Amino acid sequence: MLSVDKRYRFLYKPVVFAASLVPAALLAAGAFNVLGASLGPDPVARLLHACGKTALNFLLITLLVTPVRQLTGFTHLIRLRRMLGLFALFYASLHFLVYLILDQVLNLHAVLQDIGKRPYITIGFTALLILIPLGVTSTQKMMRRLGRRWLRLHQLIYIAAIFGVWHYYWQVKRDVREPLLYVAMLTLLLGYRIVTRWQARRRIASKPRVSPSLRPSE
Repeated sequence: MLSVDKRYRFLYKPVVFAASLVPAALLAAGAFNVLGASLGPDPVARLLHACGKTALNFLLITLLVTPVRQLTGFTHLIRLRRMLGLFALFYASLHFLVYLILDQVLNLHAVLQDIGKRPYITIGFTALLILIPLGVTSTQKMMRRLGRRWLRLHQLIYIAAIFGVWHYYWQVKRDVREPLLYVAMLTLLLGYRIVTRWQARRRIASKPRVSPSLRPSE
């Protein structure tokens, strides 16, 4: 019987990796009309929306790992968080590349104008810029090199998630029900962290401090 470590390495990680590629595979099938798949009458808009929404999904799933781990005791779930975060960066990068190459046809001047003048693009591009250093520094080697700074740096994922959801909300012009659902999910995930950290600080503060004169001698 496989140990927990081997199950995560040889079973769970490959399954999660394969499942994470499914959205990209479906979009590729639609782009090339494989097996009757189609992206509809406006394929560029479909690609933009699907890649951006998938990036948001992976961001929220990445943030979900810690609450699930703490509430269920499945500590090994932390092994999947890095992969999920990298897929969030992957789909966010695809989202931008579709916009750059297919929507703007590599017109960098138009792209820079959009980033400067259209707030929802500005904030979405900022979210992507935040995710890039998080992906680059996600390795064990970088964790050891940065030490405590690594934890502070990777807290920027909360800002990236807020900007990503904000970008989605501003982009939708009429029916905002789905963006509001993402707002609610992100609020719940961030609220959980605020509450648990407040409780942890309260427990620490409530512990009686032992006077040096009362400590047992060595």
